[in-house]
Amino acid sequence: MYDAIHRVMTGQAAAEAVPRWTLDALDEVADGRSELRAVRHPLGFLCLPLERAGERGVCVHVWSDRLASADATTSTTHAHSWDLLSYVLFGTLRNERVTVVDEPETPTHRLCEISSDPGGDQITPTFRLVRRAGSVGEVHHQGDVYRLPAGIFHDTITEGETATVALGSGRPGAVDFALGDLETGTHRIRRGLCESDETAYAAAMVIERLAEVPEPRAEDPCGCTRP
Repeated sequence: MYDAIHRVMTGQAAAEAVPRWTLDALDEVADGRSELRAVRHPLGFLCLPLERAGERGVCVHVWSDRLASADATTSTTHAHSWDLLSYVLFGTLRNERVTVVDEPETPTHRLCEISSDPGGDQITPTFRLVRRAGSVGEVHHQGDVYRLPAGIFHDTITEGETATVALGSGRPGAVDFALGDLETGTHRIRRGLCESDETAYAAAMVIERLAEVPEPRAEDPCGCTRP
């Protein structure tokens, strides 16, 4: 699945193929016929994990006031250990690329390392004291494809209800980081697994919002199969 979606997202048919593929991929989820369960991410969105294969994954991310969200225990400024390729299904989001510099004298944050597993995230403060030193915003609207390389500190801010198809590809040796408070201690957070009815509701909501997306002009340009 990853290779097929990646190919179409970087080609000319993304605007036609990605929404249609999403409708097909979420059909069984919305009908309650899938064992897939959405995950409440601590950064405030709901994740529908459609494929996880080694260091690569395909997910639908949904930000909506209609869905219960988790709370982060650090700031929302973070850096992935993986390269992101994302397609905006609907809504608008802004990625603020943040410059982070070492500042042992007058720091604003402590750099925290995040280790993730299926059960949750281990937050471990490091000895690095840092501060934010400015940011550059990038705004993405429905139909846009954008990349965010591993290691780039950023905040993601959505404007209204927003959903994306997110492809992640891990970089060997890279680490997930977040900016924590100066006194942040080691702790673990569990990622809440949604019940089947909430998962179905989230999938149905995405399908509803995609109802007006034009049909692709070519038959199955994605060449993708259902997960």
